Amino acid sequence: MMPTIGIMVGSASDLDVAAKAADVITEFGVEFEVGVASAHRTPEDVKNYAQSARARGIKVIIAMAGLSAALPGVIAAHTTLPVIGVPIASGPLRGVDALVSVTQMPPGVPVGSVGIDGAKNAALLALRVLSINDETLAGKLAERAEDAIGGVRESGKKISERGLPPVPHEVYDAR
Repeated sequence: MMPTIGIMVGSASDLDVAAKAADVITEFGVEFEVGVASAHRTPEDVKNYAQSARARGIKVIIAMAGLSAALPGVIAAHTTLPVIGVPIASGPLRGVDALVSVTQMPPGVPVGSVGIDGAKNAALLALRVLSINDETLAGKLAERAEDAIGGVRESGKKISERGLPPVPHEVYDAR
């Protein structure tokens, strides 16, 4: 099978964050690929990757970078595929500079963004994009969301275990 999600990082130091996205995508059985290219040091590699992605079967690109975080925008400038930017916590501002960079693209160069080091959410967003035309994937995403609801409700039991007065269950059920 051909990969449908591309994960591109600006540096090998970003691979730990990329692995979090890879884990989520693997959980859903979707094929993906991971590469390293720098918007500043290897701009031709970035351009070639972005321009060839659609023809190679990629449908969504997750681009991760720290500091100036130019990678997501440069990729978006060279493709019409959806690009999801993940700002990486690095440098003296711990990713705030990257977050601002990813979210402040000029008109005509759209990049979706998640929070700093938000690789898991980037993966889930990419999967949601793919699920538009894949009911099986949409069903798996719905199941995961239901599991999350159950997890939150289960954690509510810890309130009583700590001897704290809980919100009455009727409040949650009153819709």
